Amino acid sequence: MTSTHFEASYLIETPLAPEAVAEVMAGEQSCGTFTRVAGETDDLRARARAQVLSVQALGTVERPSLPNAWLERQGYGAGANWQRARVRIAFPIANVGANLPTLAATVSGNLYDLGEVSGLRLESMDLPPDYRDQFDLPTMGVAGTRRSIGSAHGAMVGTIVKPNVGLSAQQTADLVRQLCDAGVDFIKDDEVSANPAHAPLQERIPAVMRVIREHRERTGKWVMVAFNITDETSAMLRHADLVQKEGGSCVMASINWCGLSGIQSLRRHTPLALHAHRNGYGALSRDPMLGMGYQAYQTLWRLAGVDHVHVHGLQGKFAQPDAEVVESAQDCQRRLSAVQDDRVLPAFSSGQWAGTVPATWAALQSDDLLFMSGGGILAHPDGPAAGVVSIRQAWAAVREGSSLDDYAWHAPELARALQFFGKRG
Repeated sequence: MTSTHFEASYLIETPLAPEAVAEVMAGEQSCGTFTRVAGETDDLRARARAQVLSVQALGTVERPSLPNAWLERQGYGAGANWQRARVRIAFPIANVGANLPTLAATVSGNLYDLGEVSGLRLESMDLPPDYRDQFDLPTMGVAGTRRSIGSAHGAMVGTIVKPNVGLSAQQTADLVRQLCDAGVDFIKDDEVSANPAHAPLQERIPAVMRVIREHRERTGKWVMVAFNITDETSAMLRHADLVQKEGGSCVMASINWCGLSGIQSLRRHTPLALHAHRNGYGALSRDPMLGMGYQAYQTLWRLAGVDHVHVHGLQGKFAQPDAEVVESAQDCQRRLSAVQDDRVLPAFSSGQWAGTVPATWAALQSDDLLFMSGGGILAHPDGPAAGVVSIRQAWAAVREGSSLDDYAWHAPELARALQFFGKRG
């Protein structure tokens, strides 16, 4: 039986009756407005109007989270009863179809501007599997990425080209050679280094891929490189073609700035793995009463067909609490499809080193992830190879149930990492 609706869950704040506000939300994002209009028949409303499924009261706060001129004009200010509630709404699939930008506009859109709310956050989306399967799927995902790098088991260890910018194409290739020799599985460009004048992709891609091919011929090991091809859509397609021509397996894009349609076009154009960098997501997520939770965010981008998605890192350098990072990684590892393994690979980064491995393992009990470390590899006192080894030793320790300190007695690279980076923790 074909599904007829998908659902979305919201956190709202309002001085009005939450049940009434929920009805406004449902009307605004389907067939309604603030008043019934000509042509809005009962039959049309029954067919096309979104339906409020539930409203759960969550208590009150003393002051509004966000400014709101409409509420001020209505006389709501000091002394108002600012109520919070969780609202669940079902939207007719027929209103949207397999149209990803319109799906995003339906579950978000003008809701953030409603006068009735002093806070609104899209928390999650629940798509029927048969509806999810109308959208794009990853070409590699977890299993395909493992096959590409030849790692059937264990964490996939990656790193980032550092310095972020400034290296020439040849200097970048020379660094990639060092990183390949160090034993990494995955190397990515930084999000601010796409097609700079000092290392244009037309030069950088062939130079780096020459190193990757030579490394495979010498060692049998294939290292996946995520070239940052962030650009306008037609340029991204050209860049992806060059990566594929040179034998590459992955490209990266700053998804928030390329847009859902741009990433969809890229997905449909290339079989390469799409490494989705989420830079800018903090603008959507850091205020607890505004924006979008990660479950909804990653759902939309997975419908665009990405293979890897950033989740930041545990005990890292960014603002997210560890619980949010863990939940984000778990979201990536859940299937949305009933017939396809559409899980994507969570990419851990930001201040990661051997010492953050135990928290990562404890949270996920899985090594189906990209564990990316910049300084934790490149700044290891005994060199990048020792940095990679120290991370692999940390993963071996947690998998066998040992503490890092105990394991380090017979793992000198890990011992040095604990001594060196631990002092900085």
